[in-house]
Amino acid sequence: MSETSNEKIQEVGRNIQEKAALVWSVADDLVGAFKPHEYGLVVLPMAVIKRFHDCLLPTHERVLAKYEEVKNLAVKEGFLRGASGYQFYNTSPFTFKTLVADPENIEDNFKAYLNGFSDNVLDILARMDFTSQINRMVEGGLLYQVISDFNSEKADFSPENVTAVDMGYIFENLVQRFSESYNEEAGAHFTSRDIIYLMCDLLVAGDRNAFEEDGISKTVYDMTMGTSQMLTCMEERLKALDSEADVDVFGQEFNPFTFGIAKADMLIRGGDPDNMQFGDTLSDDKFSGYEFDYIISNPPFGIPWKREENEVTAEHKQGAAGRFAPGLPAKSDGQMLFLLNGVAKLKENGRMAIIQNGSSLFTGDAGSGQSEIRRYLIENDWLDAIVQLPNDSFYNTGIATYVWLITKDKPEERAGKVQLIDASNCKVSRRKNIGNKRVDITTACRDLIVKLYGLYADGTFTETDENDGEITVKSKVLDAVTLGYNKITVESPELDENGEKVLKKGKPVADTKKRDTENVPLEEDIDAYFEREVLPYNPDAWIDRKKTKVGYEIPFTRTFYEYKQIEPAEDIAKRIEEHEKSLMSKLHELFEENE
Repeated sequence: MSETSNEKIQEVGRNIQEKAALVWSVADDLVGAFKPHEYGLVVLPMAVIKRFHDCLLPTHERVLAKYEEVKNLAVKEGFLRGASGYQFYNTSPFTFKTLVADPENIEDNFKAYLNGFSDNVLDILARMDFTSQINRMVEGGLLYQVISDFNSEKADFSPENVTAVDMGYIFENLVQRFSESYNEEAGAHFTSRDIIYLMCDLLVAGDRNAFEEDGISKTVYDMTMGTSQMLTCMEERLKALDSEADVDVFGQEFNPFTFGIAKADMLIRGGDPDNMQFGDTLSDDKFSGYEFDYIISNPPFGIPWKREENEVTAEHKQGAAGRFAPGLPAKSDGQMLFLLNGVAKLKENGRMAIIQNGSSLFTGDAGSGQSEIRRYLIENDWLDAIVQLPNDSFYNTGIATYVWLITKDKPEERAGKVQLIDASNCKVSRRKNIGNKRVDITTACRDLIVKLYGLYADGTFTETDENDGEITVKSKVLDAVTLGYNKITVESPELDENGEKVLKKGKPVADTKKRDTENVPLEEDIDAYFEREVLPYNPDAWIDRKKTKVGYEIPFTRTFYEYKQIEPAEDIAKRIEEHEKSLMSKLHELFEENE
């Protein structure tokens, strides 16, 4: 895969974008009848329908013939699927070509065509509420034109013309355009192929159990699958290693449009469409009790979980019987809930790559939900590594993002440690931006990151990219215990008007106005720290042991901070003096010229 992935990445900016732009141009016909943010309600379902149509076209006559043979049988699904060559079929005599040949009856004929699809396709269209959009197109006199647009030669979505992976990215691009026109929250972003390939390689590179005696046999799950491109690429990666790999993919999605596309993609690829489930992963888990070999996901961040609050809180109260026992994050951001969902679904030797933004590293004080989630991962020794991605890697956001690698089966040499990898300068600038995406993680970049992950060593490593540019990755392996601290509460005595300590039952009363806290590294003795850092400055202070809490944070920025020597003051003064002399000299010359 690494030999051809750069070309595939560039296709996202060329062929795929061009094809998606062609499909989106259909929106020009919708002006007036639909508002701009509603164009996707027509364009997305029509693209799905046309993909189904073009896949089924070669076996269309065979399906019609088989339907005549079995239409009176109680069970005919298997016969019709066999005739179509897919997990779906259409028994209508119409095609897009015959539909546009009869403009007078376009509404009745198109509805008859859609009703000819198998139930699994009708379910997709129902979730997209496509019937309502057909009626609106009819009212606006647009239905015939839209179908004609999709019947053009340029809109050929046959498997011979557009591969399954590329079709998935065309769908992804269309969803992105729809989301931008709808002004969705910044967290509802998409993951480009270069990032997905990096996540796939990191998952496989660290998997000691990737190859069994009979070859690769893996299950893969994405809890926020979108159009299922992470699952598709993970399957592609495993089959590049073993062409006979047995890979079963599973996913859940809450957006009816992206879910429809994911299920459509699964149908076309011949997988089990029941593995694609619709619903909110946090409040309506469709894979309760399942465990997977690999989990790969990019959940939304910066999105409140108030909608799921009742269900999530109830499951949290179940303790170990639920997914959210360790703690609940702030209601303003639910990304760490997805992290816990993934951990709950990992096999004992499973591995997860999940994207988080910077807040998961450090927000939340000791005892908070976020800190307790980090504590849960670190004290169970499941946090393997965190990789900082370059800024401007995503279509819809330019903020710092990180790939967390979680494993329940660390090798001995990694036990009790966490590797931090700063790959923020391992990137190649794009010639043409796609939204906020200004850089790519090319093959050379990805290989360096994966290589460093495998080396498991401290240091700064520099190589050249495909254009002879410099790419740099930094690595630091930390003892997990250094990520934790004891937050102690330091009390000082209350004094009366005479400056004497106020006592109660012979003990000094704490002055709440003077109460302070200190974070003591876990590996350091609390009393030794207190004697060294507090008592010399406050001899009467004491620690309220009942208030001590354990906290964890991941100081990514501080770990890779490089101190730069400040220029000596005399050098600065000398430089300013020289600048002033130069400026005065030019002013004198100017005045002399004007005399």
